[in-house]
Amino acid sequence: MNDATMNDATMHDAAPPPLSPTLHWTGDDGQSHEVAWRSLAGVPAPKRVRLADDTLSADAAYRLVCEGTALLWQGDFQQARQMLQALGRRMDHSAQRRGQRKPAAPPVAPPEGMAPITQAFHLHRKAQAERARILGLLLIPFEAGHRIPLRRAPDVQAACLEAHGPADAPYAASLRELQGLIGAHEWRKKGVPVPALGASIHPHHGVFSPVRGEYLDLLRDAPLPAALQAQGAQGEAWDIGTGTGVIAAVLARRGVPHVLATELAPRALACAQDNLQRLGLGQRVSVLQTDLFPLPGASPRRAALIVCNPPWLPGHPSSAVEQAIYDPDSRMLKGFLNGLAAHLLPGGEGWLILSDFAERLGLRSREQLLGWIAQAGLTVAGRLDIRPRHGKAQDRGDPLHAARSGEVTSLWRLQGASQPA
Repeated sequence: MNDATMNDATMHDAAPPPLSPTLHWTGDDGQSHEVAWRSLAGVPAPKRVRLADDTLSADAAYRLVCEGTALLWQGDFQQARQMLQALGRRMDHSAQRRGQRKPAAPPVAPPEGMAPITQAFHLHRKAQAERARILGLLLIPFEAGHRIPLRRAPDVQAACLEAHGPADAPYAASLRELQGLIGAHEWRKKGVPVPALGASIHPHHGVFSPVRGEYLDLLRDAPLPAALQAQGAQGEAWDIGTGTGVIAAVLARRGVPHVLATELAPRALACAQDNLQRLGLGQRVSVLQTDLFPLPGASPRRAALIVCNPPWLPGHPSSAVEQAIYDPDSRMLKGFLNGLAAHLLPGGEGWLILSDFAERLGLRSREQLLGWIAQAGLTVAGRLDIRPRHGKAQDRGDPLHAARSGEVTSLWRLQGASQPA
């Protein structure tokens, strides 16, 4: 779950989006209108659109969005924010009423072979997706330059520029998505304190924030491999899938002479480079755009320590941020394990940082994980465990509390099977 003063280079690190689809509606004049549609989450343009303003009641708006009609706001911006809150409350009340209603038949049993907690996870994710879909139908117009032509609208140009890149023409976007962009912009400005680093990390939009610090405590406290220490000033460690660059930064702060951080996503590359420059580690950490390991040259490149914190849950992400949470078919996890032995120096270690949350949800078993490790020609030299500290672990109202309350995050110390454990 990977995750310098802002200048023109960092402000414009988002690549311009591809040619966007258009949003169509009929105005009060009976004429057909259209405008470009933008969604960083890849949500398609709504097919049914009507104009809305402060005269529309929340109940009427709720009926329309539940039917799939998008509302392109023309009134006061702050009223649009209140409307979004009102729609959210109605969704919550509706879900609460359904939960209190006595079922006419016994609850539907999970499909054969599926545990109840696994079914609860899929239902929870489905409900989250439905909530996002419905609340995403309240839309805001934008002029060129990311200006909102509504009364009492805030200046969101910096937040939108960071996420979208330049906007040379008008467009429309979801108010809920805009709020996410503003939140990401604030996180980027203020930073996320990382105790294991003794500093803050500044996540960019679409790059997972290191808000769960326990896995970084494992990284800070694990003994460095003897093979790395034996290299002295020539020692090198790799951070596979660096995200914000936080793992690479912790390794460098621990005294690793040089760290190579790999990343494929352009947003994460820019984010990692920004953070490493802020921390004064730009000379000690190199950032390389590649999928997992460095591409081989004349001979395979090897390191004494290779660290990877892949997405913890098998599944398909629905947004850029979710790519740090969901790993389709465990592709990154299995790719790291399968390539690790060939890239380790004799006596070197691979550190796999992974939660057992997927196991507790029934999405993956411990036997599967151990099987993948053995099939990759690896042995387990040791393991460090830690319990989560986030609020949801104690939230009994969370539908996944049974799994979260027992979650353990581990740092697996892996070696090639031919190496001494």
